Amino acid sequence: MATPSDIKKGIVLRENGELWVVTEFQHVNPGKGAAFVRCRVKNAKTGKTLEKTIKMSESIDVVEVEYRNMQYLYHDATGYTFMDRDTYEQVTMSDDDVSDQAKFLKEGLELMISTHEGKPIALQLPRKMTFKVIETMPAVKGDTASGNVTKEAKTDGGFIIHVPIFISEGEDVIVNTDTAEYVERA
Repeated sequence: MATPSDIKKGIVLRENGELWVVTEFQHVNPGKGAAFVRCRVKNAKTGKTLEKTIKMSESIDVVEVEYRNMQYLYHDATGYTFMDRDTYEQVTMSDDDVSDQAKFLKEGLELMISTHEGKPIALQLPRKMTFKVIETMPAVKGDTASGNVTKEAKTDGGFIIHVPIFISEGEDVIVNTDTAEYVERA
């Protein structure tokens, strides 16, 4: 048994005989009262998501999973296909299993996939990835007068992030995959 302080993104918990993958978490230490962990978990079998609050005094059952270094190959009607770099074995994850992480997938990307009893459960992207800005508004002289100004930019991954006003089209930027936010220029 583990404690709630061991919770992090990507670990697998067992509750009532079902496996739940932690997709988001937040350790909360209020000024008054006991600390707790607020997390969002996804059922590994059904894909259903829940919000859970776990008190620090509770114990949790963390399931041992195997982490495999894999490479993203392609997406088709059956889902997202990954290949084990050592054995060349291919596994496919459904659109629901990959969910909002799909926007960060690029062909050839190396990542970790956690498997339980041979079945892929969750993927762990690199914490920071580089994307090219393909569309953004040009900076206008005088925009910086109000301080920390940002603008929307569309990346080659197809998603929109907020970047500083000085970023222009064609530049490479580093994006945090946990928060989908701009970090710095590449």
